[in-house]
Amino acid sequence: MKTASELCEQLLGSRGFVHKRDIQSALAAISADSATPPSTLKLAVPNGDDCAAIEDGHGGYLLYAIEGLVEDFVQASPWFAGYCSVMVNVSDIYAMGGTPTAVVNAIWSQGTEVASQVLAGMSNAANKYRVPIVGGHCNYQSPKPQLAVSILGHAQHLLTSFDAKPGESLIVVFDLRGAYEEPYPYWNASTTSQSNRLIDDLSLLPLIAKKGLCKAAKDISMAGCIGTMLMLLECSKVGAHIDVAAIPKPHGIDDLKWLTSFPSFGFVLSVEDTHVNEVLALFNERQLSANVVGQVSKERTVHLNYQNTSACIMDFEKNQFIGA
Repeated sequence: MKTASELCEQLLGSRGFVHKRDIQSALAAISADSATPPSTLKLAVPNGDDCAAIEDGHGGYLLYAIEGLVEDFVQASPWFAGYCSVMVNVSDIYAMGGTPTAVVNAIWSQGTEVASQVLAGMSNAANKYRVPIVGGHCNYQSPKPQLAVSILGHAQHLLTSFDAKPGESLIVVFDLRGAYEEPYPYWNASTTSQSNRLIDDLSLLPLIAKKGLCKAAKDISMAGCIGTMLMLLECSKVGAHIDVAAIPKPHGIDDLKWLTSFPSFGFVLSVEDTHVNEVLALFNERQLSANVVGQVSKERTVHLNYQNTSACIMDFEKNQFIGA
């Protein structure tokens, strides 16, 4: 039987965790070398969140984000990579309590064969999530395929990675009505779903923000749900105790595989206890799988409880994850 210590070691060595640690050097370089933003540019959150949030001067926020797709994924599954490039950007906007406005792309490939499949996937996702592709850049003379997609959105009430508070409950929510896009660790509950359902599910995030039920949220990324919780907790300068058994997961899936999976719909929220039942009810009413998985603490350590054992996966006083 695997122990919590063994699970922590495997998670820390996973590809998603390793990629997220790269953010440390990028944030350090921006902090060291960037000029002070103009006084007219009012940033609502520091670097390190799902989106940049800029005050729009009318009580709301302009949201801006970008995602790059790993080369091997674009090469092997160009249509699905294109689809995911829109999907993950849309998820970032909703995770901040916003709604998407438009996307642009930059694509490199050798000839048009791979690029046309990527663009077809992007177009399909853009139609499903009702966000237009309004421009971009292409280079069909590149020896290797590359893809980056950027998105604009808008929010009236923000959810951020910097507002989790001690004493709050950590809620994880997934759409488990899907399957793995084999052989990748991608849980796909999107491509076979109707557009209305996808948008109505995602629209719960800005609704929760508008109703004041939550201030801190983050969409589950390639680091999986544990890695995403670590990012949120680090940004908020808090810690947590997490019960791995409480995390919703599909039947029959290995724990490590699920904890290192990227879901098409997955979010982490930090919610005051007085609002927990209402937040859970909103998700469960739409047949989304949501559960309380832990408690936020003022101590800046994160412990996993697993198989009747416990271990510390991160001590933010000694180590950084993304360095936010």
